[in-house]
Amino acid sequence: MNTDMTDLFHKGMTEFAKGNPEKSADLLTEVIDRQPDHKLARIARGSVRMQLKDAASAVADFDRALEIDPGYARAYHLRGLAKEHQGDDEGALDDFNKAVELAPDYGAAFYSRASLFAKLGREDEAAADMETVTGLTQSNIETFATENNLWRSHHLYVESAMETELNR
Repeated sequence: MNTDMTDLFHKGMTEFAKGNPEKSADLLTEVIDRQPDHKLARIARGSVRMQLKDAASAVADFDRALEIDPGYARAYHLRGLAKEHQGDDEGALDDFNKAVELAPDYGAAFYSRASLFAKLGREDEAAADMETVTGLTQSNIETFATENNLWRSHHLYVESAMETELNR
């Protein structure tokens, strides 16, 4: 992707973050018009369209993103949310299932599926998914703590080595 397209995409995302979904959608549409296979622009515009309560257009963007990358778990998850918003609970469940199949550590998809299971009265399945979410959350916290400790240890080692050199 060229620099102009990257800048345009980032402007679209910035407008979304600033709470300007209409402007964001316009900028992301411009990216897609210039580069129809821009997967992230499709996902982003679909998310913006969800915020604008245009689930049908969001589903179309997520469909196209999945044509571009059929193994993209996030697109299945987001499309599932859009389908649920449209009242297509079975379609949403199919998409959430596909998202967790493709990315077994994707906690948000498990959470969305648990919420849908609860809505459908499938309490045992909802509870099982919430246990998975809890386990993934704990694992992520432990991974972060380990990585942070490794960084701190390395930082302290570098600091100590610098201090030794300065004292020579």
